[in-house]
Amino acid sequence: MADYAIGDLQGCYSEFDALLKRVNFNPSQDHLYLVGDIVARGPDSLACLERLHTMQGSVTITLGNHDLHLIACHYLNKPANPKDKLADVFNSPKRAEYIHFLQQQPLAIWLERYNMLISHAGLNPSWSIKKALKRASFAQQCYQGADATHYFANMYDPHPLQWQSNLSSEAKFRYIVNYFTRMRFVNLTGELDFANKTSISEDSSIIPWFDHPDISKLKQHIAFGHWAALEGKVKQENIHALDTGCVWGGAMTLMELNTKDYFVEKSHSFI
Repeated sequence: MADYAIGDLQGCYSEFDALLKRVNFNPSQDHLYLVGDIVARGPDSLACLERLHTMQGSVTITLGNHDLHLIACHYLNKPANPKDKLADVFNSPKRAEYIHFLQQQPLAIWLERYNMLISHAGLNPSWSIKKALKRASFAQQCYQGADATHYFANMYDPHPLQWQSNLSSEAKFRYIVNYFTRMRFVNLTGELDFANKTSISEDSSIIPWFDHPDISKLKQHIAFGHWAALEGKVKQENIHALDTGCVWGGAMTLMELNTKDYFVEKSHSFI
């Protein structure tokens, strides 16, 4: 029996399949945690969804921005961006079934036995692990509840700069989702900066979220994806950057959670 975490699939099915074969993944015994962005940009998002759906008893996904966007497009009856290469997903007779499967997934997972938090983009420096899980639970209730369509319709409105108790439920939902799925850089007060997407910022007041002093104090492990430009390289031993840019011609990375051993599959093709 073994537990694994894997970086962003983004429709790169052949590399995903190769990694599962390399570790002899056994769905009846092993468990796979995915850091999100299962779909979009790669050649076969539908195959990724199909495979995970068949393995659903042995996989858990922390939803990424592309996953939530797919669900939102489904609910709002909006076409996907052509560059996301999701036509096969939208034309699938099992589309609603796959959307439902994704929608049941969380924004964050806490694994006590590994002292590890897993989410797509990481941890808001202003949140403790306990608060992060509470926030994730709130957002999960929004996108899984009877008013899910309403929340998806409001998901792309302006981001609230600060958390306030008197924010509307829609604004709270946006605030939480943006930290869990879109965060890269923050300022020293922990506010998001959406302008920078690379691994280095020229503005010294804007830092990678994992370099924030409040994150540096943490003893817990954090596994995340979302940031391919990092190429998996962070200086903190307890921070695990698993998105190594397979869809951009890099590689897909899988980590065995107990040993922290890494398995890397180079991209089989360039976009």
